[in-house]
Amino acid sequence: MQARKKYVLLGLCTCCWLLLYYWGGLQDRLLGLITHRRGEVARPWPDWLDRVLLPDYADQAELQHGGGPGESPRQRQQTWAGIYKDSHCRMDTCFDFARCQGQSGFRVYVYPTEKGEQVSESYRKILTSVAESRYYTSDPREACLFVLGIDTLDRDQLSSQFVPNVDERIRGYPLWNDGRNHVIFNLYSGTWPNYTEDLGFNVGQAILAKASLNTEHFRPGFDISIPLFSKDHPQKGGERGWLVRNTVPPQRKYLLMFKGKRYLTGIGSDTRNALHHIHNGKDIVSLTTCRHGKDWEKHKDARCDHDNQEYERFDYQELLHNSTFCLVPRGRRLGSFRFLESLQAACIPVLLSNGWELPFSDVIQWNQAVIEGDERLLLQVPSTVRAVGSDRVLALRQRTQMLWEAYFSTVDKIVLTTLEIIKDRVYSHVSRNKLMWNALPGGLLVLPEYSTHLAHYPFYYLNLGISPGQEFTAVIHATSPLVSQSQPIMKLLQVVSKSKYCSQIIILWNSEKPPPHRSKWPPMPVPLTVTDGRRKTSSRFLPHAAIETDAVLSLDEDTVLLTNEINFAFHVWRSFPERIAGYPPRSHFWDPVKRAWGYTSKWTNEYSIVLTGAAFYHRYYHHLFSHYLPPSLRALVDRTLNCDDILMNFLVSAVTHLPPIKVAQRKQYKEMPALQGSKAPWANPEHFTQRQECVNTFASWFGYMPLVHSQFRLDPVLFKDHVSVFRKKYKDLERV
Repeated sequence: MQARKKYVLLGLCTCCWLLLYYWGGLQDRLLGLITHRRGEVARPWPDWLDRVLLPDYADQAELQHGGGPGESPRQRQQTWAGIYKDSHCRMDTCFDFARCQGQSGFRVYVYPTEKGEQVSESYRKILTSVAESRYYTSDPREACLFVLGIDTLDRDQLSSQFVPNVDERIRGYPLWNDGRNHVIFNLYSGTWPNYTEDLGFNVGQAILAKASLNTEHFRPGFDISIPLFSKDHPQKGGERGWLVRNTVPPQRKYLLMFKGKRYLTGIGSDTRNALHHIHNGKDIVSLTTCRHGKDWEKHKDARCDHDNQEYERFDYQELLHNSTFCLVPRGRRLGSFRFLESLQAACIPVLLSNGWELPFSDVIQWNQAVIEGDERLLLQVPSTVRAVGSDRVLALRQRTQMLWEAYFSTVDKIVLTTLEIIKDRVYSHVSRNKLMWNALPGGLLVLPEYSTHLAHYPFYYLNLGISPGQEFTAVIHATSPLVSQSQPIMKLLQVVSKSKYCSQIIILWNSEKPPPHRSKWPPMPVPLTVTDGRRKTSSRFLPHAAIETDAVLSLDEDTVLLTNEINFAFHVWRSFPERIAGYPPRSHFWDPVKRAWGYTSKWTNEYSIVLTGAAFYHRYYHHLFSHYLPPSLRALVDRTLNCDDILMNFLVSAVTHLPPIKVAQRKQYKEMPALQGSKAPWANPEHFTQRQECVNTFASWFGYMPLVHSQFRLDPVLFKDHVSVFRKKYKDLERV
């Protein structure tokens, strides 16, 4: 009896499956027949969640693939293949490495713009950034990489900045070579209504540095996605991020915000048309307006008037300053100006742009700075951001500031990041790793030619859990001829060599007379090397191969210090290895009358400069000084025999965004008067005036004032306390 029931049940199940198969197949055939008769392409049934989220606006093919109306994925692929015939390009197949292997190394040539040619302000900034970089060459025979002089940023045929006949013009370049070793910058591609990836010319084998790149068309390891930036984006300097202090808890007044245009028709309208669903007017503010364009009233829908009225109730800057998360939905193209605005404001970007290849995605770990959403799952966004914990919010906001200031705050940084990524690909054996790109101070200030090991840089000791070395190299800058054994440099040598932390002493001989024989120098317990300074002031900051210690003690020949003072300063520096730590302080100030920066040597409680006449710093800054700063600034230092110490302070503060460290010293410390016949800079009556001019010249090149004021001074324990001197380790520092 039981067996009979089993067979009956099995038979019923089989019949059900056959009926389902039959009727399901019949439905598919009927649907195919109907659509075939109408000349349509059969669409898959939309997912239930998609219908709930976007009931009236979403076209599923557009939403999932980002194409134009009625355009299938195969059609888009064929269109792309027609525009970019070398869509499978990689560095190994479409780049000539031989051009980069000569003595010139990585050099970039910019084609001259033709007379009378109109160049947009944004593209002019890009060309200026390349021309002012350390990689620029005016000789195309030295070039590894080429940049077009033709403005290719805006390839929208309806734009006033569209440049026609680009194909014909670039084919006329004798070095074009089907685009090999060329990089093409672009911000806007395609035109109404589909805004495809069409640039209007064949890029061939050129590298695309393009905004709003689609992952479907992105050539990994070859193309570079760049951010969309406005024409007002600064060339240099740029504003700092808005995260002034790390407030705990890190939440702001509004949880989530968006305020921007709503497109009534065309590509990009689906996503923005649905944003009103999450607006509650309390902690989530999502505002759109259709009041833009010439004929918006012709296309206005039932929501326009209400949306426009609500839109005016909130100020965009106030929302940006007071929101924890910022929605960054796609516009007509995948990229949006909101992205950079959110990064600067420390408002965590929540991306709604399916298929967008994020800027510099090859090197930046964006999951540490943004929340990537899905356009089709808009209603899940509020619950997603509410679930982010306070610790995670604070970490995300801090990372937005790091990325903004390292790579996006200026056109200079965007262009240099693009060049550095290409350079790392060309010289992959000497390139930055992911930590160098994603940790302070950022990849642009970490030169892999110095080292590819993290432990060799002062910025990563904390991450690696290590400390700098326990010895230092003293570098003494000598400009006066040796005429007497009682000269200050003789006493200085004895004082420095007595330090148990001193590894060696290097004398940079910058006098016009030849250096004296080794027998003229006093005997010392550490090695002494005399090096020709070639009569250049900046030679003290050359990356001398003889320096093997992490720490460098830079000294002027007439510096007066005690051994204990040196030892204490070294201990202080080991706690702040990325900064300058030393004794003589100086400061800068803004003169509102002259509208210029001023320089003062007055001893006050506030300082922003520690002179390198008696200071410790990491040896990496020698390499950065010689290879990062432009030749024009180093030439100014050599020409005036002045300001090298100020320039080093500018550099270190620009890298760290922190002030130097002032160390306690004896109250009676004074600079010794210059010897007769001395070439010391302060013997020149124009010395102070030159330093004023240097401060303004350096600030102009950096684009802002990197020096940071401080009132922080480090003293030894029990310094000046009324206790027994036998309890004090550095009691000599109090001796008059």
